Amino acid sequence: MVRKVRKMEIPEFLKKRLPEGLKKELKALGSGKKSRKRRVRKKKRISKKALKKLQMKIRYETSMVLFGILLFCSLIFVAGYYARQERAEDVYQSLSKMQVSSVWMNVELPKKEEPEPDLEEEPEVNPALQRENTIDFEELHDLNVDIYAWIEIPGTKVDYPILQHPTDQAYYLNHTVDRVAGLPGSIYSEAVHPKNFSAVQTILYGHNMKNDTMFGSLHDYEAEEKLKEAPYVYIYLPDKTLIYQIFAAVRFSDKYLADYCNYQDEAEFLGFLEEIRNSPGNINQEIEVPFGSRILTMSTCVANDAKYRFLVMAVQLGEYAKE
Repeated sequence: MVRKVRKMEIPEFLKKRLPEGLKKELKALGSGKKSRKRRVRKKKRISKKALKKLQMKIRYETSMVLFGILLFCSLIFVAGYYARQERAEDVYQSLSKMQVSSVWMNVELPKKEEPEPDLEEEPEVNPALQRENTIDFEELHDLNVDIYAWIEIPGTKVDYPILQHPTDQAYYLNHTVDRVAGLPGSIYSEAVHPKNFSAVQTILYGHNMKNDTMFGSLHDYEAEEKLKEAPYVYIYLPDKTLIYQIFAAVRFSDKYLADYCNYQDEAEFLGFLEEIRNSPGNINQEIEVPFGSRILTMSTCVANDAKYRFLVMAVQLGEYAKE
């Protein structure tokens, strides 16, 4: 059994009777003990302060290293993004050089001894509006067999091949014409739309790029005068050219347009057009779009508002054969 030893204190009246030498020894012993305690406390205080300072230094250096890594990765990402953009633009520019620049066909050409086409079977197109179809589709197919048409809107930057993937409907949303993944993607349609543009409504999709490439320049039609400055859309096919006139540039619901309504039903078709005309944007009220018309809708996104799409809609005026 361990017995606790009680600390014995010397009463004051006895301390006074102790010899001077013993008094000094007791006093030195007491003061030494207290000073040691003070030194220990001070050392502990100094250690905690140094530790805190060290921790702050480590945090600062760690945060600086992480910031440096983040900045480096960001620079790599931005450089890669612009490199891909520049590469994609080079590809599309090289495609444009595959065709001779389109020219107005109001120049008198030598007459051929071939029978003239029967214009009664299709709407007559004003010769002054016709543009030469110089697209070399054989050469384009060597690059990508999914290219089936070409779109041009004079007065804008829209001058691109149109693609359609046979199985993946959104493939060309994030793949360029040479099948490289990433922006700016391509101008494309879904397989629900016939490649001869015979559907009541054919919808083309393209990104709203900040540099106005792809369908970015469609937002120019937010200005009312643009409808009159650049009103025509040309679709070049291997054997003919389709010409459309723009009648609407509006902000519309992001609902899936392909089955938004039954376009074969006259009441639903006209009801859809009424919705378009009542949507915020610009409408050319002088252009009639009766039931039975063929519509080309170009759809792109609205910046910072995923609830809407920006639609530029055109009605087909007619077609003419490729010479």
